[in-house]
Amino acid sequence: MKYSYTIMLFTSILATGIRLSAQKATQRPPNVGASFLLVNPDARSGGVGDACTGLTPDANSLFSNAAKIMFAGDWGVSASYSPWMWELNNNRSNMAYVSGYKTFNGTEGLGVSMKYFNYGSVTFRDDNGTVLQDYNPKEFAIDAAYARKLGQHMSLALGIRYIRSQLGQGTYNSIQQKPASGVAGDISYYYQNSVDKLDFGNRYSFGVSITNIGTKLQYSDDNNRKSFLPMNLRIGGGYTFVHTQDHEFTVSVDINKLLVPTPPLYALDSNGIETGQILKGKDPNRGVVDAMFSSFGDAPGGFHEELREFTIGSGIEYAYRQAFFVRAGYFYEHPNKGYRQHFSSGLGLRVSNLELDIAYLMPVGESLVQKRTLKFSLVYNIGSSRHETAEQ
Repeated sequence: MKYSYTIMLFTSILATGIRLSAQKATQRPPNVGASFLLVNPDARSGGVGDACTGLTPDANSLFSNAAKIMFAGDWGVSASYSPWMWELNNNRSNMAYVSGYKTFNGTEGLGVSMKYFNYGSVTFRDDNGTVLQDYNPKEFAIDAAYARKLGQHMSLALGIRYIRSQLGQGTYNSIQQKPASGVAGDISYYYQNSVDKLDFGNRYSFGVSITNIGTKLQYSDDNNRKSFLPMNLRIGGGYTFVHTQDHEFTVSVDINKLLVPTPPLYALDSNGIETGQILKGKDPNRGVVDAMFSSFGDAPGGFHEELREFTIGSGIEYAYRQAFFVRAGYFYEHPNKGYRQHFSSGLGLRVSNLELDIAYLMPVGESLVQKRTLKFSLVYNIGSSRHETAEQ
């Protein structure tokens, strides 16, 4: 395996649950750089299958839908941590995330966040198994968002993000490997309302976000080798059943679709090596805007394959007196598109304005990426309780 390809495989493994055994030809997960941007750092939504949109807003909402902060209260901060890919890297990989927001006069809000991934020491080898180097890949992103209320029940947000991806260095096969940097933007919309005007009436919410719209990443001095950012469409919602003031159940569902080219099907020569001639699908070398719009119709397998590129996260949260929380969920991605499939569970404890959340992922199958994954989040929120926020 050539070094440059190793870099791309490494980042692809992060975003997908692809097993490290031989892959079938029908497996065509989208190829992207800075895949860590897709990883949900929030333990609360992690406990409900990464169904982020339908849960009541807090500081961690900046990850999935920044427009939600307008309904989260006056101000808040959060810190999250997760060991990640420990089965692949001897317990040396981890993710950290911090975020905060502030609203002004109930009509505008600002949010900032930072995500950091450390993969530990990774040994890179060539086709013959010769050690090329030991390297410590790391990636981080710094975000800022502006949100504004559009009436009593809805809001809109715009975000900007700086990305730094350091997956390798050195010269191999006459190609200089280097860290990649990029800039991206987000746009998000959120709506929430109550079914009735009772003090503890049922509530529902809906949101749409498009994230990581931005420049391609270049990991080498070869201008023909650039990676799309993981541009992502997220549509989700939730419904809260309020039995009494003591008992609440929230059901949440998120649907995601990467807005990047699907790898085409190439012709093979007599030795089974790709010739570069496209038999089905479209040339993946496209501009960012073209890639986003054509991503809904470029799969070699047609509409049937396009449907496989949607992921679904769903879950339920039970709240007792807004102080103790139990969560369960499931995340599904088609085996040919990454094979991220896992059950999740979570617990939360809230004392006054401080909440501690824990989530545990239980992968389906043999995914080493998600195995033994725990998430921890600590959230501090000022201005309104969850119940009061939802009734605004």
